[in-house]
Amino acid sequence: MTVTALDEVVTTPAPQRVRRRTRTGTRLVRAAYTIGAFALVAVIWELVKVLVPADGVSIAGTRVLPRTGDGALPHVWAVVTVLGEADGTGTVGTTLLRTGTFTLGLSLLALLLGTIVGVVLAVAMQRFGWLERGLLPYVVLSQTVPLIALAPLVAGWGGRLAIGGQPWQPWMSIVVIAAYLAFFPVAIGMLRGLQSPPAASVELMRSCSAGWWATLTRLRFPAAVPSLMPALRLAAAAAVIGAVVAEISTGTAGGIGRQIIVFSQQATGDAARLYAAVLAAALLGVVLTGLVALVELALRRYSHPPGTGASTGR
Repeated sequence: MTVTALDEVVTTPAPQRVRRRTRTGTRLVRAAYTIGAFALVAVIWELVKVLVPADGVSIAGTRVLPRTGDGALPHVWAVVTVLGEADGTGTVGTTLLRTGTFTLGLSLLALLLGTIVGVVLAVAMQRFGWLERGLLPYVVLSQTVPLIALAPLVAGWGGRLAIGGQPWQPWMSIVVIAAYLAFFPVAIGMLRGLQSPPAASVELMRSCSAGWWATLTRLRFPAAVPSLMPALRLAAAAAVIGAVVAEISTGTAGGIGRQIIVFSQQATGDAARLYAAVLAAALLGVVLTGLVALVELALRRYSHPPGTGASTGR
């Protein structure tokens, strides 16, 4: 052991070293679960190919298990190897990378917009009880509107708008539609978090002559972090789903949603390209959720709900 490492062991408190080892072990376990989940999906995929007949299984004329031929369900390795096939001036892999990056950027903008709208609504509903009673049912009701029906309306309304003298761009409609899905979990999670501080803590802030803004920033916002982080993960997945569906519904080119349509039209004899595009779209949700995890890591000092007695660090 080097002198520097020995000094670190001597000077670092034992509980802190234990917490570091625990966090490292937790991250390794999470990584192992993620890899294991992908491996399990691949194994089940191939088992279905082996056990289910190529024409599927039908009972009384109703198909209960899908077809498993290569035209409907390609092998896992076929989906991987198709990434190297030629597609235009590049390969299928480069096409998916380009379109996936485009959709990821729109999803990130939608997540930011949805987060801002959700946080503002949550703060307003927490501040005014009458606003929560009147607005919250409509916030919940908004998620019952089919996204595929909303997309053409947003695109049509946006075509009549101009921002800063610049005409409305098609990608702006995608961001608005995806943000429409993303704001809901943020608003609900943030509202729950803002209302989580115990009454005794709120009274203590008032006894110290703290106004509403000071109570909000010093008590309610930190207390809302444990509820906000899971909501942001849900919002990240919703933003990707909304962006892909909006690209398909509005016919906007350049994103992976439109690329799924293109590959589905080519999947007459081999669906490997289509499955590769669908899996790439799913990975976008994993990437965006990973970015949220980085934010959660930066806010880990507020990761314990109030009243648990856990130390938040300094």
